[in-house]
Amino acid sequence: MIAIVDYGMGNLRSVQKAFEAVGHQAIVTRESSKIADASHVVLPGVGAFGDCMNNLIRYELDTPIRQSIACGKPFLGICLGLQLLFTKSEEFGDHQGLGILPGIVKRFTSLSTTPGLKVPHMGWNTISIQQSSPLLCDIPPASHVYFVHSYYVVPDDSAVTCTTTEYGNSFVSSVYKDNIFASQFHPEKSQKIGLQLFRNFGDWQ
Repeated sequence: MIAIVDYGMGNLRSVQKAFEAVGHQAIVTRESSKIADASHVVLPGVGAFGDCMNNLIRYELDTPIRQSIACGKPFLGICLGLQLLFTKSEEFGDHQGLGILPGIVKRFTSLSTTPGLKVPHMGWNTISIQQSSPLLCDIPPASHVYFVHSYYVVPDDSAVTCTTTEYGNSFVSSVYKDNIFASQFHPEKSQKIGLQLFRNFGDWQ
């Protein structure tokens, strides 16, 4: 059973439907016991970093997420669910994240040397694979995936970088470490490639 963490923000039903489309059962829940019982955990996210982190704490979901990762369950973060794994974000001031991966979340204007770069970064773009991961099985290099975001992650340890994407300059578009995979792009909006990623996650042991 895959548990999709419900903290009041994110494309929860879209993610659930994508898992169902590839034959994996998934539930949307904010119950700690169901997250603890799940074989896989997904943290989606849409919205402001500080608000989402506050909701995780309000619903007492931060601890079950940390425990799921610590015990080795396959974990998938999507968009803001990637950013929340890091130490802090600069979005609308400084906000502390879950601190599972050391690093910071920055706005695109601090990355780009391209005048007139549009923020948010929205639409289809390609990924460049930097290291292999079970979630990228049968996903070709330079695949197109869908993005909607104004901020990007800067890991302290570049070894966690799984894919990069060009927008002004190169940024980290997914990370992979042990039982964690998290993407800045939205698999649930990425059609065939996204469905393959969900299939791979559900198969991941």
